[in-house]
Amino acid sequence: MFDSVRDDLRATLDEIRAAGLHKPERVIGTPQSATVNVTAGGRPGEVLNFCANNYLGLADHPEVVAAAHEALDRWGYGMASVRFICGTQEVHKELEARLSAFLGQEDTILYSSCFDANGGVFETLLGPEDAVISDALNHASIIDGIRLSKARRFRYANRDMADLERQLKEAAEGGARRTLVVTDGVFSMDGYVAPLDEICDLADRHGAMVMVDDSHAVGFVGPGGRGTPELHGVMDRVDIITGTLGKALGGASGGYVAARAEIVALLRQRSRPYLFSNTLAPVIAAASLKVLDLLESADDLRVRLAENTALFRRRMTAEGFDILPGDHAIAPVMIGDASRAGRMAELLLERGVYVIGFSYPVVPQDRARIRVQLSAAHSTEDVNRAVDAFVAARAELDA
Repeated sequence: MFDSVRDDLRATLDEIRAAGLHKPERVIGTPQSATVNVTAGGRPGEVLNFCANNYLGLADHPEVVAAAHEALDRWGYGMASVRFICGTQEVHKELEARLSAFLGQEDTILYSSCFDANGGVFETLLGPEDAVISDALNHASIIDGIRLSKARRFRYANRDMADLERQLKEAAEGGARRTLVVTDGVFSMDGYVAPLDEICDLADRHGAMVMVDDSHAVGFVGPGGRGTPELHGVMDRVDIITGTLGKALGGASGGYVAARAEIVALLRQRSRPYLFSNTLAPVIAAASLKVLDLLESADDLRVRLAENTALFRRRMTAEGFDILPGDHAIAPVMIGDASRAGRMAELLLERGVYVIGFSYPVVPQDRARIRVQLSAAHSTEDVNRAVDAFVAARAELDA
């Protein structure tokens, strides 16, 4: 039977390659850092890393690594169980309490990833008599999580408050018992920030709850790094925050839902990814506590990241590149054609800069881009080298 399936799969893979949409996986032989060593699938040797979510440079921070070593000795390697059976340690409860305090929420529940967190919220809280209203550019995990629920589904154009209000009115006219508005805090392909203050105003006016996936913001957006709710002054008005430990908060893995106490309590009883997935490894929980210590004790990493971001955006704009506007550390360099984006990424790797070309279906057709991500671990020299490499790669492409 599989022989015929194999032919179909190979044909599909050939089509992906022919369209310039194939996504190779390059292998690195070093810790995640501002520089990495590519060992296979690309230019060998040390290259500047401008495509990781390591916003604060904490993935190989010595204090975080030391905390992980200590936790391995104290708490062991893994829990081999789910939370409600025998998979809860003191370190998990401590991290949940610290995240709740940091994010200004009443309680927090840990997941193995933010994808699982988003997958476990909607079907637990919403039924067929309810409505969920989602931004058109929300992350795939939100889209998949919504699909698991039986709630009525509405979608509004990206950051379009007039369209959101239309959807809120339609949900109310349809007799929705509960309505939940959900948005990314920062849209990962564009670096755009959601207008959470305006969203909360509309939600209050129409009696809706607000949920934000703040994976690309917590740790470095807002005066204290508490994310887009802090940035917009609505920490007490957002009902549900989901996020990850796998980006700015150390870069390992794991996710969470920080929310009203009753929401978290129900998730502990009914959320399937929580009930049926192994507990977050204790070493990650302990290292994440050290990350929170670092975030709360100083803001030097956030300042350095902001400076690197401003420098890159300013220089690239001066060189005539099309960068989507904003001040987030996600700086998409718009290319348009998928094949050209892929080729430019290859040329940049040859020049010692590791970036990735993004194309359909990750982004819309003819909106291919190279998503550059700045880090506090980058030096000013690193940023300038990256811009110079872009200029040289473009010149070779256009030659």
